[in-house]
Amino acid sequence: MREKNIQKIAREVIQLEIRALKNLKNNIKGSFFSLIKTILNCRNGKVIISGVGKSGIIARKWAATFSSTGTPAFFLDASSASHGDMGQITSNDVVILISNSGESQELKNIIQYSSRNKNIKLIGITSKKDSILFRNSDTAFLMPNIREAGPENIVPTSSTTAQLALGDSIAIACMKFKKFTKFDFKRFHPSGSLSIKLRTVSELMVTGKKLPVLNENIKMKKAIRTITKKKLGVLIVRKSNGNTSGIITDGDIKRIAQKYSNFDNLELKKVMTKDPLSVEENTLAASALSLMNTKKITSLCIHKKNKTRKTVGVLHMHDILKANIN
Repeated sequence: MREKNIQKIAREVIQLEIRALKNLKNNIKGSFFSLIKTILNCRNGKVIISGVGKSGIIARKWAATFSSTGTPAFFLDASSASHGDMGQITSNDVVILISNSGESQELKNIIQYSSRNKNIKLIGITSKKDSILFRNSDTAFLMPNIREAGPENIVPTSSTTAQLALGDSIAIACMKFKKFTKFDFKRFHPSGSLSIKLRTVSELMVTGKKLPVLNENIKMKKAIRTITKKKLGVLIVRKSNGNTSGIITDGDIKRIAQKYSNFDNLELKKVMTKDPLSVEENTLAASALSLMNTKKITSLCIHKKNKTRKTVGVLHMHDILKANIN
């Protein structure tokens, strides 16, 4: 078999699947809106998704994608449903069945069970308008007639690609209607690499009693004891009203000691760096790290909302790097 022939086969498969996706795109009409509306109205129940064979694999993917984007969903094995698992379906649930033919024997019991309860909404995803699934669905989405890739049009390929894309379209549409943000996504993916990237400075900053803070009228002698005790290499300087007025670092102390002979008796306000950089607590840690690198500093003051002079925490570059953020 020649290499060119193999490449030709691959291109033909991909081209057929592209065509399937284009046909699917043309089928996104009023029934798609009804489908989304049904899912969004499911507030007191569950979204349960099932299918058989390759469609069952796609159904698992739908459930996983829905759940990770703010629409809690579960996969129901169609065969197991007829042997006790049907009890997973209860009133107020939305049941989504995926079947290219709409006639899969394993799905018929689920269709019958769902149809008996008026409070269960059945969504059918099929390419056959005269199928049992289409006729018995409360909301039906008609997939386009698709030519499968491969000999004799028998291997589920183009059809499952279209099913996969439809599931992603539904998930993202629901996600946007619910105003599901990247921070919501982060809550559902606490161990993922994206979660690390989305960590905010509030999760890494030093707060409370660990925060090295002194009044600007305090003298350097006491400041050294505080900065040594807190072990952060930085000191936040405040006015009597609680507003941050400056910052002093380990490096600053060394320079001040060399410059002034009366070092111990110097008031902090005389030698501090005034108006230190401060970022809002919901700032991404990655953005804070970028700012530190640009400004060539190792610590940042953290504030809440627009209260830029009320420091609630300190973020050190070491804490960002320790969290594996780069």
